[in-house]
Amino acid sequence: MKIAVINGSPKGKYSITLQTVLYLQRKYPEHEFSVLHAGQKIKSLEKDFSKAKELLENSDAILFSYPVYTFFAPSQLHRFIELAKSNGVNVKDKYATQISTSKHFYDITAHKYIEENSLDLGMRYIRGLSADMEDLLEEKGREDAEKFFDRFLWSVKEEVYTSATVKNSECTPVSATVAPQTANQKDDKDVLILTDETDQTSNLSAMIERFRAVFGYKTRVVNISEYPLSGGCLGCFRCAVSEKCVYKDGFDTFLRENIQTADAIVYAFTVSDHSMGSRFKMYDDRNFCNGHRTVTVGMPVGYIVSGNYSKENNLRSVVEARCETGGNFLSGVATDEVNPDKDIDTLAKCLAFALETKHTAPANFWGVGGMKIFRDLIYQMRGMMKADHKFYKKQGIYDFPQKNKGKALLMYAVGALLSSEKILSKMGNKMNEGMLMPYEQLFKKMDAQNPVQITQIPERETVTK
Repeated sequence: MKIAVINGSPKGKYSITLQTVLYLQRKYPEHEFSVLHAGQKIKSLEKDFSKAKELLENSDAILFSYPVYTFFAPSQLHRFIELAKSNGVNVKDKYATQISTSKHFYDITAHKYIEENSLDLGMRYIRGLSADMEDLLEEKGREDAEKFFDRFLWSVKEEVYTSATVKNSECTPVSATVAPQTANQKDDKDVLILTDETDQTSNLSAMIERFRAVFGYKTRVVNISEYPLSGGCLGCFRCAVSEKCVYKDGFDTFLRENIQTADAIVYAFTVSDHSMGSRFKMYDDRNFCNGHRTVTVGMPVGYIVSGNYSKENNLRSVVEARCETGGNFLSGVATDEVNPDKDIDTLAKCLAFALETKHTAPANFWGVGGMKIFRDLIYQMRGMMKADHKFYKKQGIYDFPQKNKGKALLMYAVGALLSSEKILSKMGNKMNEGMLMPYEQLFKKMDAQNPVQITQIPERETVTK
């Protein structure tokens, strides 16, 4: 596969994000990577975009590589996308994805920006990788990078992607229900469908039945409208101390023994009053004792939604934030807005893939930021929220930055260097080179252990007229 790497960093080859691309090139030498340092050479590209256009149109896939700058990609990459559109670049039906590095502060809005522009250009978008700046230097970070690229290749092969569509204002009926494939479905995974649907003739019910029919594993349905909840959460904090709810309806036990034990959960609801509806909200509120304990971390989840989901931006954010803060991989959201049959089939394939490969992804801003907020809150309230405090200690969530004294001292030294114009003038690019040294050591070790013949990634030059 020919992959055009659009390096949006103004640092060019000194980009930290680009190092993940270099790592993937070594791990997957059968694919051809070509880098365009768009961020560094944006002025030249404004004068002559022809070489960039040629690279984009002659590639099979486009990989945007960039650091997150103030909620979005760098302004240089914004300009590059403007130029691609104004120059009439034809990348329709090509695959697009992205790699970013940041401290996860609003990486989600940066990724959404790239996704939306990829769809504007008619590309087939596949979810990217949001990494911490130093992830590649850790074994888990390298595993995450490989998982991302494996999923990207799998998505291309299976044609699982997001594409631009014109949303309808009305729900699209689901096709006739497929007969359940019970004879061929596996039963070694506990896959739960959680819903509040009471109308068996509704579109949501039809969507649930289709999913159960096409999914490769047997499923069980829990209808929360049938559970005798005594009422909504009272905010009494009793569960924070004892892990037991003040209500005597047995819901806390039911939650732990019938829901949290599942290997995967698919939530199914109809959009109501810009949310999942009051019954689902009561269920969520009664989950208070687990709202900030990642008791289902690693569990893949999916959503089946009836209604105008695409227009509910806040609800969409909530769905993603729930998954990220809970440590759950979002396998997809199937809706009945355009092509529900395809949506459901795609969700079934993606959830099965996540189950079988135990696929996970690094948390983005929702997950990282949310857990740090809870970390500080629970620590402050540990005298009262004893059960939460015990859980946080056991899971190692108390990763306060003041514990890392070595890094703090190093930053003082770096700050002193940056404060001296005289020293900076003598250093030249040595600071950037020093930042890349750990990555170079990693690549040398990889090349020594498993020598492969790879072509050096070319740095595309643009010709100024």
